[in-house]
Amino acid sequence: MNMRMSAAGGFGERSLEIIRELKHLEGPMLPILHAIQDEFGYIPEEVKPLIASELNLSRAEVHGVVTFYHDFRSHSAGRHVLKLCRAEACQAMGSDQVADRARQLLGIDFHQTTLDGAVTLEPVFCLGLCACAPAAMLDGDVYGRVDDQVLSEMVAEARR
Repeated sequence: MNMRMSAAGGFGERSLEIIRELKHLEGPMLPILHAIQDEFGYIPEEVKPLIASELNLSRAEVHGVVTFYHDFRSHSAGRHVLKLCRAEACQAMGSDQVADRARQLLGIDFHQTTLDGAVTLEPVFCLGLCACAPAAMLDGDVYGRVDDQVLSEMVAEARR
């Protein structure tokens, strides 16, 4: 095993396969990061140097991209991911109150996962449902006009 693979812990071999499959693309970093997150559920810190080396970039450049985009995670998400829109249209229609209620119901803040591993709460900046604000997404299913009742049903579904 080479030094780069051992440096990436248990993620090295599969990560290198993913990187090498996609690095020929125009602007390959985002597709590589998405594929790695799809594979492992998050972007392991140990994989960033592999990406940097294979793409001839600095670790800082890779880290900058990972931290810039809200969809990339630095740790595993819960079994369900609840995303609440934080964009202006949703804020104007009460998303701050929805977010406060979600934090209360789940006992966590944004970017956290409930202790039982059931739900991760994440902010998202526009789900494209501005006319049906406030909006939320649970495991890829989008909900509009989210109020306390809709939110409570979403959380109950995720907790089952």
